[in-house]
Amino acid sequence: MYVCVCKAVTDRQIREAAQGGARTLKDLRRELGVTRDCGRCASCAHDCLREVHGGSAKPGKLARQAA
Repeated sequence: MYVCVCKAVTDRQIREAAQGGARTLKDLRRELGVTRDCGRCASCAHDCLREVHGGSAKPGKLARQAA
């Protein structure tokens, strides 16, 4: 499923990035470009991070700004 329509990023790509070491939305922004444009994907992207890291993912400053 597409999480970030602006950058065409899927939940699978986010999970792969998380398994590769991404722990925050800032990491995902740097690696995949999520939250860079409209920011509507922030909560879903964070949920994907939490799924991989078992609830230990940190939302970071980007999630607060996008909310």
